Amino acid sequence: MNSLLMQKDICRQMLAEVSLQSTFGNMRRILPAVAVAACLLTTPGTAAAAAPAPAGGATTIVTAAARTITTGSVTTRAATTPAATSTAVAPGPVAVPADLTAAEVSFQGSGGLAMHGTVLSPAGAKPARPGIVLIHGAGTGTPRAKLMVEAVEFARRGMSVLIYDKRSEGYSLFQRSYTVLAEDALGAVAALRAQPGIDPAKVGIWGLSEGGWVAPIAAARSADVAFIVLVGANGLPPLRQQTWAVAAGLRKAGVSGSLVDRAELNLYRTIADGGMFPEPYYDPEPTIAAVHRPVLAIWGTHDLLTPPRETPPIFAKALEKGGNTHYTFRFFPGADHAAHQSPDGGVTRLPELAPGYADLVGSWVRDVTAGKPPMAGSSGPTPEQASRTVPVPPPAWWESAPAQLAALVLFVVAFAAYPMVALVRRLRGRGRPPVAKAARVLGAAGFVTVLGSFSYLFYLVMTGGKLAAPGPVLAGRPLIWLALQALAVACAAATVLTARAWWRTRGSVPQGERVRLGLLLAGGTVFIPWALYWGLLLP
Repeated sequence: MNSLLMQKDICRQMLAEVSLQSTFGNMRRILPAVAVAACLLTTPGTAAAAAPAPAGGATTIVTAAARTITTGSVTTRAATTPAATSTAVAPGPVAVPADLTAAEVSFQGSGGLAMHGTVLSPAGAKPARPGIVLIHGAGTGTPRAKLMVEAVEFARRGMSVLIYDKRSEGYSLFQRSYTVLAEDALGAVAALRAQPGIDPAKVGIWGLSEGGWVAPIAAARSADVAFIVLVGANGLPPLRQQTWAVAAGLRKAGVSGSLVDRAELNLYRTIADGGMFPEPYYDPEPTIAAVHRPVLAIWGTHDLLTPPRETPPIFAKALEKGGNTHYTFRFFPGADHAAHQSPDGGVTRLPELAPGYADLVGSWVRDVTAGKPPMAGSSGPTPEQASRTVPVPPPAWWESAPAQLAALVLFVVAFAAYPMVALVRRLRGRGRPPVAKAARVLGAAGFVTVLGSFSYLFYLVMTGGKLAAPGPVLAGRPLIWLALQALAVACAAATVLTARAWWRTRGSVPQGERVRLGLLLAGGTVFIPWALYWGLLLP
């Protein structure tokens, strides 16, 4: 699916969810939805996708004959000869190399949801071997095949590996629970522990990206988890991580100034306040401190989605606060967010894992499950992080989603009403000269600036991450943003000029015209601090 269709589908999903809420609840959601609707109408077809795909490339899909084994609530189907193949990635069984075997399993996730996965093991595997459950990164209903590259490499190093289709029920852009995802992972752990040939005391979990928030929750809740492997994990709240990733993408594209420092940050705060960003302020540190199992944490030096310099110290501090000194941190050169090879500094993800990554996981798991947990240590080159994250506090009442909604309604009514009334008068033959030509400028420029700025900001948010596509940039400012800033300056000047002209002629202005001008000036007066807040009147 091309990027334009992806963005339109996201926009439609956002609008559909909003429409299902009550009228009162919509007050906190309408503002983001209105801006998304504008984004849907204005998004260029050349935009990049909003978020990177989870690790893994195109994978062969197989329909397998099988024999069924049922153990408690876990159902196992041992795969045999593939019946059909396809290059599409979809939920369901996966084809495996000849040196591995596959067994299909079903288990219960959170809330009793039926979930399905595949266990990959080495052909002729030894008994009492370790096992590992792979937890996906962000994405709705991500198929197990997305993690096939990791699963194959880990299985070739002596482990049984369970990959499963991620839930789509109860998970979307605006609704998710890391606790629910952790319960799904624990259901997978129980399924893997029940497999023949696996030592149930040697089963651990691996989490990528969002899975780096989920895996510690699972490990802190259950003694069944023997160890944790994290890749591209984050020790910061999700909203702070996301604002950093998009801002870093903009900076990588040459953007600086108020667009990055204020507008992008404030838009995410508004989205979160409107209930459109799930678990925005989740603090992972207390959960990490509650983990008392050995931890292997891996980051690519070119991670563009997780701040790779800030996160490791947070993990180390939290683990040691909880008394856990059995952790290993490793940084892989030239690797991206998922520890895959990247030829261009983390923007493009190749199918191949970083050299030495799978070997490290295999040897580390062998040592840990043999009773030789590591002592605290870190190795590898220093990761690259051009800018630090910034705190993202909840908005005050005057900058909240309802306040932004009220301002938006005022702007649309005030700026649109002035030219609309003039048009109606002209059609009726009652046209009259304006009190000031600046009033016409204020009405037109104000309307374009408000809708244009929200549309552009949502376009940047939905196409940001890794490397943004802000359009041509001049002196650190995208030309579109410069044009919007010029219009904002024109609006501020037109507000002052219109107010002066109205004051001078107030005695001769009819009552209806005074109301019309008063509404326009109210919009212009509120527009000035609003434009300052969003960075339109700042460098």
